[in-house]
Amino acid sequence: MQNKGTSLTKYTGKASLMKTEFSLDTDHLHEECGVFGVFGHPNAAALTALGLHALQHRGQEAAGIVTYDGVQFHIERHLGLVGDNFTKPSVMERLKGDCAIGHNRYSTAGGPNLRNVQPLFAEFAAGGFAIGHNGNITNARTLQQKLQRKGSIFQSTSDTETIIHLIATSDQGVLADRIVDALQDVQGAYSFVALTSKKLIGCRDPLGVRPLILGDLEGSPILVSETCALDIISAKFIRQVEPGELLIITEKGLESRRISKPKLKRSCIFENVYFARPDSIVEDLNVYEVRKKIGAQLAREHSVDADIVVPVPDSGTPAAIGYAEASDLPFELGIIRNHYVGRTFIEPVDAARHMGVRLKHNANRGVLAGKRVVLVDDSLVRGTTSMKLVQVVRSAGALEVHMRIASPPMPNSCYYGVDTPEKSQLLASHMSVEEMRKFIGADSLGFVSIDGLYRAVGEAGRNNESPQFCDACFTGDYPTRLTDKESKLC
Repeated sequence: MQNKGTSLTKYTGKASLMKTEFSLDTDHLHEECGVFGVFGHPNAAALTALGLHALQHRGQEAAGIVTYDGVQFHIERHLGLVGDNFTKPSVMERLKGDCAIGHNRYSTAGGPNLRNVQPLFAEFAAGGFAIGHNGNITNARTLQQKLQRKGSIFQSTSDTETIIHLIATSDQGVLADRIVDALQDVQGAYSFVALTSKKLIGCRDPLGVRPLILGDLEGSPILVSETCALDIISAKFIRQVEPGELLIITEKGLESRRISKPKLKRSCIFENVYFARPDSIVEDLNVYEVRKKIGAQLAREHSVDADIVVPVPDSGTPAAIGYAEASDLPFELGIIRNHYVGRTFIEPVDAARHMGVRLKHNANRGVLAGKRVVLVDDSLVRGTTSMKLVQVVRSAGALEVHMRIASPPMPNSCYYGVDTPEKSQLLASHMSVEEMRKFIGADSLGFVSIDGLYRAVGEAGRNNESPQFCDACFTGDYPTRLTDKESKLC
């Protein structure tokens, strides 16, 4: 896992010229990655670019597309946003063919440089093979060291390349058998799309931690991370790819195989809380409605005498609507978000570090002044943003600020494709709720319970014997081995 520091200070000679570069998003979890694949459509590259644009929230560091035109593969991989790279005619004209896969990246394994941008491409003995992967392989370094001792040479530091080498070194015959054989050694979470000269391939890990969806556009099969990528191209939703399912799409149709015996599904519950776009359907659930239900559950568990409910935009908005409806309080936009601020901001004075939150969020004084405010956010990670937002709301004249969080306390890091801080940097790992309240400066602080979260997504509560979701960041119950962490390789 690659963890981002909260600041980077560069000295240019004199103290008065010191530049400070810092991320505005260091107190939020970073989405993992998004994948897209299409088979047999004349506008494959354009559809893939549109799909990646819809999935931009899942990764903003880099994007890539690989196409096949019946003769050769065409590859475009770029750092930056989809719209900055794949709207250029010179780029799109090079992506010829009626089959394509694409990938949006936020690095959780391997640094943010061009050699790690996906889809990755390799030449097998049987031909070209491209792959884009969402998730994180928890024994990637262990497998890489084993492969390197046998002579494998890695061209990237991405865990995805491990899958390529495992397939290449498998002693099985046809590609599908080689993939199934290779994945027997892989631990962790993964949903991937792959492309050969004759096949579009999709696969989801045996626990279904990361999402993958099958769609159709005018008879052309589509594979995507979320349904919002189907909506943007007017494709039809067909079904979820099942946990442990390998889909092989050719001109003859679709073949489904299993890579393992059926296991209890453990899809990531945080997809419903934060990662997925609110207009997506995840595991047959409307994400927007689920988030409203989480907010309503939060109101039942942590009601308070207040005048208004205010979301931390944009991710806290659906939960705040649910909280307001359940508590019969007015919903108000007491914080206005500036959508034109990038991840990183550079100022010539160190004092600008303290203005980071105000660059992105500004108080709506006319709404907040003289009010007792319930401030709703989706999660509390390091607590630094929550602390500054509480200060912003107070400085706008709020009489009281009651913080409500639409997820349980998070004391554990994720090792399944989400860029979370180290455990020591997670506020809930070393503070009680009361200590966290004092740290952020709120009049009260409440988190939705783990059982309450489960009820909001339609379950009776968490089955501690057989949990229905992956909730390790909240409970510490990791559904797979963390081999590299145990071996101190990550």
